[in-house]
Amino acid sequence: MSPGRAAGLPGMDTLMTGLGLVESPRRHDGRLWFSDWTHGRIIAVDDVGAAETVLEHASLPLCFDFLPDGRLVLASNREHALLVGEPDGSLVPYADLAGLAPAPTFNEVVADPHGRVYVNGSGGTEGSAGSGGSGFVALVTPDGSARVVAEDLAFPNGMLLTPDGTTLVVADSYRNELVAFPVAADGGLAERRTWAGLGEDNPDGICLDATGAIWYADVPHQRCVRVAEGGAVLATVALDRGGFSCAVEGDRLYVVAARWPGMDRLATFRDWDGQVLRVDLTESAGREA
Repeated sequence: MSPGRAAGLPGMDTLMTGLGLVESPRRHDGRLWFSDWTHGRIIAVDDVGAAETVLEHASLPLCFDFLPDGRLVLASNREHALLVGEPDGSLVPYADLAGLAPAPTFNEVVADPHGRVYVNGSGGTEGSAGSGGSGFVALVTPDGSARVVAEDLAFPNGMLLTPDGTTLVVADSYRNELVAFPVAADGGLAERRTWAGLGEDNPDGICLDATGAIWYADVPHQRCVRVAEGGAVLATVALDRGGFSCAVEGDRLYVVAARWPGMDRLATFRDWDGQVLRVDLTESAGREA
């Protein structure tokens, strides 16, 4: 489909509609790659709206990133493992994750330039992520070993690595903050600090822009927000449904959004009406708040 202007939202185009719960937007090889959790697929769409399903895998959640060699790596809750997509479309094991926590549920994935992969999640039962402080971040090395490198997160959601690889930032949705961890030479994480307190906002997916500010998507408040370290709000993009995650490239912000039924209906809800949106940050939707 050709992009269309989103009704009532200045500077915003709709690249795709009719999707399920959408997550993990990544700019890669000139396209936006994202996952449709509801339909168990990873899709790539270009800037004229031409889309291709590049991989199918049923997992809830279904998050991914790209290794330095360009291969896709995803966290499979069905297999309790990290899996890598090969050029022929097959999925092969990268690491066993089953022993990291009791009944783990894995969520976001971030790969670094050394082929190490950070994956977060909770140690509760599937579907109960966010209870207490059971959230964690694990580090997986290219030899397949995995270890927990950060704990006591209420609901670890989006993650990013700074371009120099020295800091990992995690969105803790239930504690309403972005948390930063210095990265050690071996990939381990040092003592945390609060990168930004977000008031009552619930950060989901996050991305870093060229100035070092962070954009976060907020599902219940139906928006994406740009913040500086310390929490000063720099810009806000209003949405008409929950913002699940975002990616930025130059003056364009890409947002994956869908209607949110609440955690208790996550497994059975079907009326997501998921969309992929593109925001021109030079127009009014992304101007300074």
